Amino acid sequence: MTNRKFTVVAATICAVLFLLAGCASVPKITQSAEEILFNMTTEEKVAQLFVICVDQLDLKESADDTQSLHHFGHTKLTSRMKSTLRQYPVGGFCLFAKNIKSKRQLKKLNRDLKNNCAIDPMLAVDEEGGRVARLAQTKSLGLTNVGAMEEIGATGDMEKAREAGKYIGSYLAEYGFTFDFAPVVDVNTNPENIVIGNRAFGSDPQLVSDMAGAFLDGLHAQGIKGCIKHFPGHGDTKGNTHEDYVAVDKTWEDLLTCELIPYKANLNRADTVMVAHVTMTKASSDGLPASLSKDMIMGKLRGELGYQGIILTDALNMGAIEKNFGSAKASVLAFEAGNDILLMPEDFPLAYEAMLYAVKTGEITMERLDESVLRILKLKGY
Repeated sequence: MTNRKFTVVAATICAVLFLLAGCASVPKITQSAEEILFNMTTEEKVAQLFVICVDQLDLKESADDTQSLHHFGHTKLTSRMKSTLRQYPVGGFCLFAKNIKSKRQLKKLNRDLKNNCAIDPMLAVDEEGGRVARLAQTKSLGLTNVGAMEEIGATGDMEKAREAGKYIGSYLAEYGFTFDFAPVVDVNTNPENIVIGNRAFGSDPQLVSDMAGAFLDGLHAQGIKGCIKHFPGHGDTKGNTHEDYVAVDKTWEDLLTCELIPYKANLNRADTVMVAHVTMTKASSDGLPASLSKDMIMGKLRGELGYQGIILTDALNMGAIEKNFGSAKASVLAFEAGNDILLMPEDFPLAYEAMLYAVKTGEITMERLDESVLRILKLKGY
């Protein structure tokens, strides 16, 4: 081999090695979910269960600031936040409007979050359309808000729901998101409902079923995963679980004739199911909010309805949970009830330590932990 050829080959090899060393995605591509799981520590496994808001990576921020939709929000990943991420390699992040400043900034933030995680994170956002649209309501991005799902449902046109999901999916993918906490499949049967209202496609369960399925198809067409929520149904409530305890007095049989119809129709299509913090006083025997109820999750959702995919809690920082259980107890109860992903406990480090302790003392078995982590890794495409 001539010196010139040797130099070219050597330079090529060096370049490849440099890329391999600096690209965190290489092992993600070459390893299966099972291989990754086998090589994870217990601490890494527990961390994968948590999806937190970006601001929670700054441990100096108060709970009021990190949980607020309007207080100061981090728009870039600081060195302090990177340090927290090394200590707690969480499974994903949820961004809010306060974390968004501009097109370039948002793309960089999501890119930095991904590049600082050894395992691809879930990069999620609440982008339903209408009044819950973190990106479309940020003027600097120049996006069109597809409008409330109630308006789309009123047209009876499934193509409009599909196009809404497709459009939302297109800009989420452009900005680096992988996951949308949408669509809402609650059946809006209570005119006094202050939480759901026009976020729902309507009051007819079959219409909601069809519209939600079309919306999911639109998201999937853009490579974005979705979430049907809020199991087993938040449409017939008056109270607000963001504030405190909320109860629904329907029996399981009642729910099967209305609220559960959209779930039964879309479980095979859904990437995940989000469980509400409503307490089903007659459909469950344990008196716990559905998100903490083994009866509702393992008995009904996994057992009777046969769903074997990812289950996640609604945000654990909401009043119905935090005021009555606290971050540590709620996280352990939620996982023992059958959830795979624990969403935004108010005190994330405390919740993490409680989960880790429960695993190390045998309250939560390694088999149960591995089951959820494997589901999470597969959801991420490994």
